[in-house]
Amino acid sequence: MRRRDFLKTTALAAVGTGIAACGGGRSASNAPVPYRINTSGSARMKMSWAPYELKLAHVFTVASYSRSTTPDVQLQIEYDGFTGYGEASMPPYLGHTVESVCAFLEKVDLSQFADPFCIEDIMAYVDSLSPGDAPAKAAIDIALHDLVGKLLGQPLFRIWGYDPAKAGSTTFTIGIDTPEVVREKTLECADRFNILKVKVGLANDKEMIQAIRSVTSLPLAVDANQGWKDKYKALDEILWLKEQGIVMVEQPMPKEQLDDIAWVTERSPLPVFADESIQRLSDIPKIKGAFTGINIKLMKCTGLLEARKMLTYARAEGMKVMVGCMTETSCATTAAAHFAPAVDFADLDGNLLIANDRFRGMVVEGGKMVLPDAPGLGLELL
Repeated sequence: MRRRDFLKTTALAAVGTGIAACGGGRSASNAPVPYRINTSGSARMKMSWAPYELKLAHVFTVASYSRSTTPDVQLQIEYDGFTGYGEASMPPYLGHTVESVCAFLEKVDLSQFADPFCIEDIMAYVDSLSPGDAPAKAAIDIALHDLVGKLLGQPLFRIWGYDPAKAGSTTFTIGIDTPEVVREKTLECADRFNILKVKVGLANDKEMIQAIRSVTSLPLAVDANQGWKDKYKALDEILWLKEQGIVMVEQPMPKEQLDDIAWVTERSPLPVFADESIQRLSDIPKIKGAFTGINIKLMKCTGLLEARKMLTYARAEGMKVMVGCMTETSCATTAAAHFAPAVDFADLDGNLLIANDRFRGMVVEGGKMVLPDAPGLGLELL
């Protein structure tokens, strides 16, 4: 029996996490992407990567900054005729750069691993190379999961036992702007989504919400991105937001003010989710009791392997779970969407906010996420 056939028939029960690899590809303009080959890698797993700047369809503003592009690195792993795709997205506030991601990837040597199904071992090794570099690690993890799914001939959601019909709706994000621009952006998207997400945290929060409410009654989630500094103001804002049909609040105060956040959460009529306060699995015990739930993002937690551990741990602690994203191509957002059937909220619109996506993957129809049924992530390279 060929090794590929053996893997397909025996590894389905054992796989359930992720892998890492990289290779060549084509850009959104269909021009070849100049991937850099890691010559120290094994003959059977060849990793390569290339910078790729994401161009936002609109200037994106949150409580602390504005931007029109996001640096990104596209990665892939080749093995036995299959290619797994991954991605590292680096919004400036996380402190990572294209240079830091590429420098980390240069350290990675997959030659010691003969089998891409050994995702636990591979990612333990990758994680040991530095205490940080989460986006670079996530790129490897995502590509490994994509590769394993392709070797098995099954989409990730099926390998994990999730029902794709339960993926549910994703929010669509409206950044901070003037009431006039916010109203216009809402009109552009309100008929395509079932729930919107609004960035708040500045002085014009109420004006923005009122502008949105003048044109739609859709449920709203809000993300303050640590913008409210005083716990009394934060609670007052949340009480007012509850009256406006808001259904959840994300990171109302600075992560350093954990006691104040706990005070707000205890009195809040809305669930309060951690974002900046949560990075990886080890952070959950530190914030337990201060938040209603956590927002899991692949670029912060190192990928799907750790993300699903975080999901399990949070559920065991009685916490709600949402899955979020950065500005990303359909590679990373689709990876996160594969475990969306298991969460309470999904904010997976990163690919919808850019104008140069390289892939077609998860799509939104009638406001709901539709997962691709092809093997692995199910991506189609454009």
